[in-house]
This record gives sequence, C-alpha cells and structure tokens, in this order.
Amino acid sequence: MGNALLDTPGAAWRAAGRHYRNVERELARHAPTRALVAAPRTAKVVGETLVRKIGADEPGLPVPRISPAFAAQVAIDEAILAIAMGPNAFPTRADYHRVGRELTDAGELFATRGWLDDPASYHRLPPDLTEPAFKKGWALGQSYERLLFPSGWSPRTEEPGAERWAGYEANRTASAVVLRHPGAPRPWVVAVHGFACGSAFMDFIGLHAMRMHRELGVNVALPVMPLHGARKISRISGESFLSFDLMNTVHGLSQGVWDVRRLLSWVRQQDAPEIGLYGVSLGAYMVSLLAGLDPNLDAVVAGIPVVDFPELIQSHSPTNIRLRAIEHRILGGNAEAVHRVVSPLSFAPLVPHERRFIYGGLGDRLARPTQAHRLWAHWDEPEIYWYGGNHVGYLWSGGVPEFVMTSMRSAGIVGEEADGDAQAEPEPLAQVADL
Repeated sequence: MGNALLDTPGAAWRAAGRHYRNVERELARHAPTRALVAAPRTAKVVGETLVRKIGADEPGLPVPRISPAFAAQVAIDEAILAIAMGPNAFPTRADYHRVGRELTDAGELFATRGWLDDPASYHRLPPDLTEPAFKKGWALGQSYERLLFPSGWSPRTEEPGAERWAGYEANRTASAVVLRHPGAPRPWVVAVHGFACGSAFMDFIGLHAMRMHRELGVNVALPVMPLHGARKISRISGESFLSFDLMNTVHGLSQGVWDVRRLLSWVRQQDAPEIGLYGVSLGAYMVSLLAGLDPNLDAVVAGIPVVDFPELIQSHSPTNIRLRAIEHRILGGNAEAVHRVVSPLSFAPLVPHERRFIYGGLGDRLARPTQAHRLWAHWDEPEIYWYGGNHVGYLWSGGVPEFVMTSMRSAGIVGEEADGDAQAEPEPLAQVADL
C-alpha cells in the first residue's frame, strides 16, 4: 500500500515543501552555506521575468532582458540577503513582545495626536543652522570641509523608544562633507547616502559627488544620516537605524529630515540660487520625503529608492519571522500605520513635476523595482530611468551618472563653469538602458 502522504499531487507538493524548508533551515545555520539559497531564488526571479515577458506590459516598469549578467547580479543581491538573514540576527521572544508593544502604543499616540491623519504635523520645523564648526579633510585626492553641528533633535518623551534613542550619544552631533567652489554663489546639490555609508570615501563614489562638483560646477553637501558614519553606535554603520526595533527607523527618518532641513537653511544663507536634492537607496527615501515637506527645492533625483519599509521587511523576512511579527501585531497593521508619518507616499511632492527624476534597477532584490515604481506612480509619472542590474549595479552602469547629470542640468542646477554644457540641447532621457 502506497504512502498516504503521496496519494495526491497536493500532498506530494506539501511533503516536498517541508523537505525543502528542512534543508533550508539546516543551511541557514552557517553563513557560507546560506548563500547557496541564492541559486533557487535567482531561478525564481528569472522564471517570473519570463512569465512577465508573455504578459501585458506594466506602464513604467519594463521587463528586463534575461542574460547571464542579469542573473549574476540578481544572485549577488540574493546571496547578500541570505547571509544577512542568519539565525543570530533573528529577533528573540522578548523582542517580539517589546517591539509589538512599542508599535501598538505608538499607533494609539499618533492617532490621538492627529499625526496619522496629517503626517506633516508630526515633523517639527528646526531652527536655522547659523554657526557650524568646520574641519578640513581629504579623500580620494579631493580636499573637503567637514561641517559639524549639534543636531538638536530628540523624540518627544512620550513616544515609544524615545529613551533608547536619546541614549545614542554619538548620534547627537550632525555633520556633512562640503565641496565648495571659490568665488560667486553657485547652485548646490545636497546628496544623501544609502544604508551603511556615511564616510567621505564611500559617499564620493556612491553619490557621484566629485563629478557633480566638477562637471556641473556646483557646490555639493553630503550630510551624514543618523546612526551612520561617525554617528554610528555599533560596528556596522546604520545597523541600529534599520533593525527589528522599528521605532528606531521612525526616529532615524525623523531626525534625518530635521538635520537635512537645518543643513538646507545654512546652504540658503550662502545665497544659493538653486538647490537640488539627490539620494541613493535610503538616501532616496530621505530626499523623496523632503520633497513633500520643503516647498523651496528646485529638483530632486531619487536613485534606487525605498519608499515602504514595512513592505520591504515583509518581503525579505523568512516566513516564520513574518508570521510571528503578524501574530504580535508588528506587521500587518501597526508598523504600516506608524510609518505613515515618515513615508514619502504620505506627502504630495512639492517639487515641480518636470524637475522630479527617478532611476531604478530592474534586477534589484534589496530595494525591489516595485518600490521605485510606486514612487513613480505617486509622483505622477515623472522621468524615470531603468538599468538592468542589481542594487549597487548603478555604480557600474554608465547610463546612471549621465541620467543624474542631465537631470540636474535640465532643472537648472548648473554653475558658471558648466554654462556651455547647460546651453546644449540635452539628449532625451532614456527609459530603459543597460539591459
């Protein structure tokens, strides 16, 4: 008599699924072997892409061309995710109870104060930055100024997690790297780094800072986000910003907005004729949020943007963690509600439509193309550029820096030395490249 478990195709699939999960759990015990799950996950992405090719096109989200290079870049992202999601990073039972309680209390507080109905009212207007300190620095053959100032931001004492956040002493001093041209006032680009960055060396590369400074002839300011760079409180820059302590993310984004608005007040005191914002990944989230809060910005470029952290956590978390988070009322309601006050999708963009720009990676498994696509739809479908690589693939995509430079030029973010370039008719901004 045959095994009853295998008497039906459905039972066979369930048995195979249980076997796969057992193998996956065993592999997850060791970091090198965790990376092996990238292979089946990459195959799944490739399969889903092939299915999309025979279906109807989704406006604004093209289907990438399948190639060995595309699959390799997807595999790199999947391997990074698999290694990062080891058992040592999983929340404990106490974590679930504490985080669930914090988000429940925050949801009730935010609703009572009216912040969920009017997210802009959650953000306090910071005082102008008038007398920052300066230090000299050098990176990649480029001298720069380091601007430092007390942040002055702290959560309201009644907000859950406020005491924890207030204890991060290194985070209290805000800073920014500044590249300035001598002479008459020029336009400025304030460029915001991504997760785990925040050093001059990394941000010069990751934000095309020196190229913008030289080719566009603009001044550039690179603010350091909370808990990143010299403000970090753990070995990894930004680790406590994006963790299972989801109120930390709310506080970090709130303080980041405050700090950049203070920096912008100082930039305006330098008689800046125009100011553009540029952000990558976490930095793109930040500039997208600022684009809905500051009515006096001249351009915004969001690169490989994240716009919905609760959704991203849901998509990246192992099934058992996702289900336990829902059970403890973390995901599936409270996190989504509380994050409304810091979500770019809660704010109508104040930057003119023709000066909003987005680029994304069609093989991005960290921020996911759907996040950039959601921002594109929320921003009323502005110019968008897609490259065919993974999350960090923009660094070796020749089309991305050209898109950023052309976007800034088209918005008038260009200095005197680059006026000749600015008068030339820019090439049309491609929707899809590097595929």
